[in-house]
Amino acid sequence: MGLTVPASTAPQAPQAPTAKTRGADTRALTQVLFAELKDLPPGSPEHTRVRSALVEANLPLVRYAAARFRSRNEPMEDVVQVGTIGLINAIDRFDPDRGVQFPTFAMPTVVGEIKRYFRDNVRTVHVPRRLHELWVQVTSATEDLTTAFGRSPTTGEIAERLRIGEDEVLACIEAGRSYHATSLEAAQEGDGMPGLLDRLGYEDPELDGVEHRDLVRHLLVQLPEREQRILLLRYYSNLTQSQISAELGVSQMHVSRLLARSFARLRSANRIDA
Repeated sequence: MGLTVPASTAPQAPQAPTAKTRGADTRALTQVLFAELKDLPPGSPEHTRVRSALVEANLPLVRYAAARFRSRNEPMEDVVQVGTIGLINAIDRFDPDRGVQFPTFAMPTVVGEIKRYFRDNVRTVHVPRRLHELWVQVTSATEDLTTAFGRSPTTGEIAERLRIGEDEVLACIEAGRSYHATSLEAAQEGDGMPGLLDRLGYEDPELDGVEHRDLVRHLLVQLPEREQRILLLRYYSNLTQSQISAELGVSQMHVSRLLARSFARLRSANRIDA
């Protein structure tokens, strides 16, 4: 007779840690490491070891921030690397005595470092250095004025703030668009129009004839002058053989023979050139 174990006392399989418990563990570990780091002299081997442990423990924070920029078409490894620089800066500046959780303090620094990377290094079209530096100032002034006015500032207000001309502000705004490229095949949002590639050009039906006309011109100059004139009158002026015979003062039969002989010469010359 087998022994029955009550359900309440049966051993339970260990449960996988949830994101919430992992986050709590990371925060607890971070607090311990910062408490240890505080008493270590900067530059010492122990300080470097604890600092590296803090970076490793908080890399998920960097990956979370980097995922917000996935649509920028930059390698995610590069974005994470840039965000890690922001994480290190946050670790060096963090004061645990202020009572602020480290993720709350570090996230703006990490995101700011990634945004700075896209702003300063990732451009689709190269712009002059002076215009790029001025664009950074225009962007900063726009953010400040938007906060102050509660609305988007005008071009004149930005120009007055920076003491530059409105034309320079407009040039900077245009340069700022070089950071974002749009595919020529992408459909235009909202207007239902086809992509730019379908609207910028079309296939010219006469394009195939360019090469043929050039070949004919090359072959024509090899004919006697009278035969060249007959061909021009027949196929460029659209005259009939009777009209050509009257124009040249020869019989229609003679015009027909000259045309046949010209075609034979052209075909022969074409085969030799080929």
